[in-house]
Amino acid sequence: MADLILAIDQGTTSSRTMIFASPTRVAAVAQEEFDQSYPRSGWVEHDPEAIWDTTLRTARDALTKARAEAEDIAAIGITNQRETTIVWDRETGRAIAPAIVWQDRRTHEICEKLRAEGAEPLVTERTGLLLDPYFSATKIAWILENVDGAREAAEAGKLAFGTVDCWIIWRLTGGKVHATDATNASRTLLYDIHKNQWDDELCALFGVPRSMLPEVLDCDGDFGTSEPNLLGAAIPIRGVAGDQQAATIGQACFKPGMMKATYGTGAFVLLVTGDEPVTSTSRLLTTIAARQGGRTRYALEGAIFVAGAAVQWLRDGLGIVGSASETGPLAARADEHQEVYLVPAFTGLGAPWWDAEARGAIYGLTRGTGPAELARAALESVCYQTGDLYAAMLEDYTGGKATVLRVDGGMAVSDWTMQRLADLLAAPVDRPKIPETTALGAAWLAGHAAGVWPDEEGFSRMWARDRRFEPKMKAAERDRRVAGWREAVQRTLSGR
Repeated sequence: MADLILAIDQGTTSSRTMIFASPTRVAAVAQEEFDQSYPRSGWVEHDPEAIWDTTLRTARDALTKARAEAEDIAAIGITNQRETTIVWDRETGRAIAPAIVWQDRRTHEICEKLRAEGAEPLVTERTGLLLDPYFSATKIAWILENVDGAREAAEAGKLAFGTVDCWIIWRLTGGKVHATDATNASRTLLYDIHKNQWDDELCALFGVPRSMLPEVLDCDGDFGTSEPNLLGAAIPIRGVAGDQQAATIGQACFKPGMMKATYGTGAFVLLVTGDEPVTSTSRLLTTIAARQGGRTRYALEGAIFVAGAAVQWLRDGLGIVGSASETGPLAARADEHQEVYLVPAFTGLGAPWWDAEARGAIYGLTRGTGPAELARAALESVCYQTGDLYAAMLEDYTGGKATVLRVDGGMAVSDWTMQRLADLLAAPVDRPKIPETTALGAAWLAGHAAGVWPDEEGFSRMWARDRRFEPKMKAAERDRRVAGWREAVQRTLSGR
């Protein structure tokens, strides 16, 4: 009986496939990076074919490493970089333009125009989101207006839009299935998260023909089967979720009040609120955490645009470290009397500030500032931003009552960073034994749907903690440091 689960984790800088023998055992991992393109300031693009090619190669490599055949795989789960936008020709299956990545800011003027026209309250009421270039709708509009013949082809029903999950499903199924899941749909600015359907008024607002949009299924829905020639046999696709929702599932954050933070290129904090959406008073996003069996679970979300990217800047931009793993030990050697703040607004500031025009700045530099202090400032910038979101979420939902934060992603492996995070949050931070929670969440959706993995309760019991970081910093020092950070942010915000 097939009992392995193949999880595709298509991210911003690489594609990865993991094969799970069980929720606690990984049988194989294959990963491949692909090129990032920055054609203009604020523009970020991917080659859709590179996304597909690396996805397929890693899936094949993972099967080889696991010494498994396609017949051994019970189901495929897919998780993906969200909001990244691809438009393709339905007949040829080829993209008509590069993928516009979630980080891309080229549609800032479109968002500002719509905001000036008073459109944001409607958008927020229906979608739980804000008018920002981060989301997919203005990216679709830009492609339709700037690629020759695209508008006419779209109006004629010849073009398809999809987030990256949708693109992979289309290619895996040989163009037979044009579908996404509710979590990815909820990130487009076109989906009514209360009615769980595409919204005609929002489609008209952004100029997106309804015919371009995929069918929206539950996260554990039936997304068809892979073409036999791709992996060796037809395999059902039974689990799909955007990366941050998948990580929330992989952290077994099912109950209201549970919270997780994922640290990748950016960082994302989600607080599960249960069956009813909660409207934020702090400009956080209301989003769909999961939809299974027709039941929708909601969450509050905050996005940090630069997290691991700050470490990449230290390595690639400044050359002060040779690898990301060096930053924690280097930060530990910093002069504690120097309070240096990096506000990493390289592509604007995300929640709760939402300032697309802000740009990065460093405060508190002295003649004695060196690589150690800059490394500490970069790592602390992620902790401070997490703290801003944590405080806003507690105010919106839990009435100020602290809760444990479950963490995952690349930066979570740094003991120094996680201890500083606990110190600045004044709350415990839990790191799981299986750090690849994004792939694990997609695998659980597929495995449970295929009948080979346990239900929520059983999966939650299998979640295991690697280490808990308890806050140690004195309150007076914490308050002083946080006040310095907030002053630095205020100085950085554009037009303030």
